[in-house]
Amino acid sequence: MKIDDSFYMKLAIDEAWKYQLLTYPNPAVGCVVVKDGEILAIEAHKEAGMPHAEVNALKAAYLKKYAKDDLKLKKTSHEIHDYLLKNHNNFFETCEIYVTLEPCNHIGKTPPCANLLKELKPKRVIIAHEDTNKQATGGIETLKNANIEVSLACMKKEAYELLYPFIKWNKGTFIFYKMAQTLNGCIDGKVSSKMAQLYIHTLRDKIDLMLIGGNTVRIDKPTLDARYIAGRAPNVMIYSKNKIFDENIPLFKVANREVIISDDLFKLLDYKFIMIEGIYNLMEILKERIDYIVLLVSPKIRNGVNALNKIDMDFEIVHENFIGDEKIVYLKRINNL
Repeated sequence: MKIDDSFYMKLAIDEAWKYQLLTYPNPAVGCVVVKDGEILAIEAHKEAGMPHAEVNALKAAYLKKYAKDDLKLKKTSHEIHDYLLKNHNNFFETCEIYVTLEPCNHIGKTPPCANLLKELKPKRVIIAHEDTNKQATGGIETLKNANIEVSLACMKKEAYELLYPFIKWNKGTFIFYKMAQTLNGCIDGKVSSKMAQLYIHTLRDKIDLMLIGGNTVRIDKPTLDARYIAGRAPNVMIYSKNKIFDENIPLFKVANREVIISDDLFKLLDYKFIMIEGIYNLMEILKERIDYIVLLVSPKIRNGVNALNKIDMDFEIVHENFIGDEKIVYLKRINNL
């Protein structure tokens, strides 16, 4: 039975979602390599400056067949590119490459993926969505000019949802609201596991600004850093009309951090990538500015605070995955570009 292209593309999309928001300022991208019907690699771009999804997948695919090859010692994009260009031995000529985003066509922190694929000459490259970045676009033409068959728009809608944060922060500001709760909606106290907390600290390391409500700061006295991963503590905006706070609250004592105390939401427009940490009261205030909710759902039922106030907001679930036992639900606000 012949497997449809969408089967492989979904594998690429699902892999990319594992790194959604963590690749800022780059997009999350996934790639699958198939050779003669066998899946050789399912990979993604994991962090800005690190190898792109195609490079990770091409390396993994080659090593699937040649496990002891010196390629396993190559770590950087440039090293992998150079090695594959010199040693591919036409291995990829019967391969099909599924990638969620058009391969980049420019030299940035990493070499152009389109140029690498052009030289490796795979049988076919299947692309879900064109690159929206004018600086990086042109990969499709590069592949076609090398007489490589290109199929476009496989699962384009799903790829667009994956690409949406990148589109948004390139145009201006992308704001997501992070909230953790139990199965029954309890948001009282620490409900997240250690793995989920590591994920949250990784997000904090990537963002330009964290927004938090003044009452939460006064009650919880948080630090709001990324210490669990030894990461960079984000700048913080405390949304509050009352500008008086206890200066001994830990978040004020973090080095190399700017703390803004303001109720002027126009200040958010000075940043591209913003995470809000809070509960429903702050969500109600900011609901017109939220692009995403990143909801961490713990498999517990607990007594405590839940959604008691009336909020009228409509979202669609664009993806779900897991960190350990906890589910991450990505919700996008409807009618919002």
